[in-house]
Amino acid sequence: MATFLFDKTVFGPVISRRLGISLGINLLPNTSKLCSFDCIYCECGWNPDPRKVKALLPTRREVSSALERKLSEIALEKQLPDVITFAGNGEPTMHPNFSEIIDDTIEIRNRLAPGARIAVLSNSMHLNKPKVFEALKKVDDNILKLDSAIAETIEIMDRPVGRFNLEKLVEQLCKFNGKLVIQTMFLKGSYQGREFDNTTQREIDAWIGLLKKIKPEKVMIYTIARDTPIDTLQKVSEEKLCSIAEIVNRRLNIKTEVSG
Repeated sequence: MATFLFDKTVFGPVISRRLGISLGINLLPNTSKLCSFDCIYCECGWNPDPRKVKALLPTRREVSSALERKLSEIALEKQLPDVITFAGNGEPTMHPNFSEIIDDTIEIRNRLAPGARIAVLSNSMHLNKPKVFEALKKVDDNILKLDSAIAETIEIMDRPVGRFNLEKLVEQLCKFNGKLVIQTMFLKGSYQGREFDNTTQREIDAWIGLLKKIKPEKVMIYTIARDTPIDTLQKVSEEKLCSIAEIVNRRLNIKTEVSG
């Protein structure tokens, strides 16, 4: 039940189970979560009441200065990261200067850590914003969430804030012309009396159908590994995840990575 928040704008490097040695960038507040999803499995906990908690975001200048300073420090220790990852306490593309910050990060990376990739972990909710879409096309690892091909399951698991349209989201994903990675959280359980399980045959068949349309260059599948806001969730076995990956490989021939 215990969850945590990242208390710095630039944090790490840390060992990521999906990305290797990762230097994280948190474009959200350091003391609270800010996200357009309110996932029942989020390690950062629930979204706070916006009437009670004011979202204080780091400025573009603060982000670039913190990144440049951190990369310079770890370069002296010969510990440059494999990847610079935008993640943190919510949805990074919600930052009003997200596009400009991506440009700054590319320039700093090219100077100080040319061997590092740039990754963005996003919930896909803001792809309809042209500047967000264009910025994501510039990064090396554009990792976008698609937890289910069934809207009702997404409503339970991800709890979108505001209007959500799965069909339009898939249309936006298709516009990347394959230059993206789809990440999917597999789990089962219940929330507010509603049972769900996105590992059933119906769920997998529908999800495979959307992957066929989107044609991502890679798929990342995983399950819960840290504390969650509720205790009614069940982790999916690594064996089950591997069987799902095998289905993707067999039907679509798309590289699929498993994190148990």
